[in-house]
Amino acid sequence: MHELSIIANLFELLEEQAGKVGANKITLVKLKVGVLSGVVPELLQTAFDIYKKDTLAAEAELVIEKVPLRMICQNCHQETIRNDIIFTCSFCGSSQLEKKEGTELILEKVELEIDE
Repeated sequence: MHELSIIANLFELLEEQAGKVGANKITLVKLKVGVLSGVVPELLQTAFDIYKKDTLAAEAELVIEKVPLRMICQNCHQETIRNDIIFTCSFCGSSQLEKKEGTELILEKVELEIDE
């Protein structure tokens, strides 16, 4: 379960950034997870829930946006969007596709609380 190590690294980054701005609480973390990222969103959520205990993010919500596989066909130049891992054009059936989205794992947004 490499999701736990991903979350452990994420928390290092979150706590470092929270410390830089003097935040006392992390309230929201939003990730974009591509269908081909190699990460299982449900396992990522479970790891986050386990790891957040006794941290600045103890009450934080994790929002995961699943990004479908978006490809451009090199044969007919049409865009194919898939939520699975079938690598054929939806229009002409070609397997000559260029991936545009769907492999990413991005920290998109963090909301912090700072006491004044």
